[in-house]
Amino acid sequence: MTSGHSTEPVAPEIGTRTLVFALVREDGRVDAGELYAVAEALGMTDQQVRLCLKRLIAEGRFTQEGRGRKARLLATADPTGAVAPDVEYVRHAYRQDRGLAPWDGTWHLFAFAIPETARQARDALRDTLLHLGAAPLQGGLYVSANAIGDIVEAHARHLGVLASLTRLTSRDLRLGEEGEATRLAARLWPLPTIAARYEELAALASARLTRLSAPRPPTGIERLTYAIELAAAFTTAMEPDPLLPPELLTQPWPGTRARTLAAQCWEALASDDEEDPGRLRLFRLYGDIATSTGPVRPPELDER
Repeated sequence: MTSGHSTEPVAPEIGTRTLVFALVREDGRVDAGELYAVAEALGMTDQQVRLCLKRLIAEGRFTQEGRGRKARLLATADPTGAVAPDVEYVRHAYRQDRGLAPWDGTWHLFAFAIPETARQARDALRDTLLHLGAAPLQGGLYVSANAIGDIVEAHARHLGVLASLTRLTSRDLRLGEEGEATRLAARLWPLPTIAARYEELAALASARLTRLSAPRPPTGIERLTYAIELAAAFTTAMEPDPLLPPELLTQPWPGTRARTLAAQCWEALASDDEEDPGRLRLFRLYGDIATSTGPVRPPELDER
């Protein structure tokens, strides 16, 4: 008697709005029939889709020809920003994975003391640092292992608080009595949580690769569903990642394997319609990022 346990990976939650944007093809259209079919595969109701489309059309983001499942939507502007990753951020991750961005041992520190009267600017600068992967050391003092100084300075200048920002670098950072780099990284960043998200991405990408290479190929709707799920899982894994240099991470780092599998999955999803103007913009977007710094090598067979 079997336990009834399923090995199917759990895909991240996907909003209806995100789904519509993700189904925009190279020629700017969205096929309503595909939209409703993929939405159903993801557990969404027709009513959810209809309400979402009504809002998007009212906002002027799409125009519509026809009605119901036979309708065609046309994007009035490039909507990929709703589902697109930061291109340079993701490209840097793949460069790290391939050993093309070694760490020079330098820590980049940022300090600021901005008065309560400029609270909004202070909060915005803090959010910028956190978004760029910096970690707080203590009140108003942040550290990054990556050279993000020029970006932080540009944001501080835009916010009008550049005079309150102090930048410095050090090769001798200590937190209490701890000065060893990898242990410092483990204290400053939530690496187990980040690794767990990558494990989920790897499990999803691996399962989809197996399905894509099965004797009975997936249907067109299944392929579209896989693409949306993969994009959402990739974003979920990448957004909280400070992209620490490999020298500061336990090896093998789950992020490397997950990104490798994701790139292979995008390649498999896009292989049949590489030059088709009707394919999803996501195929070109993610595929180009993943392969722009060199070929993606398959993970070692002895990894899970």
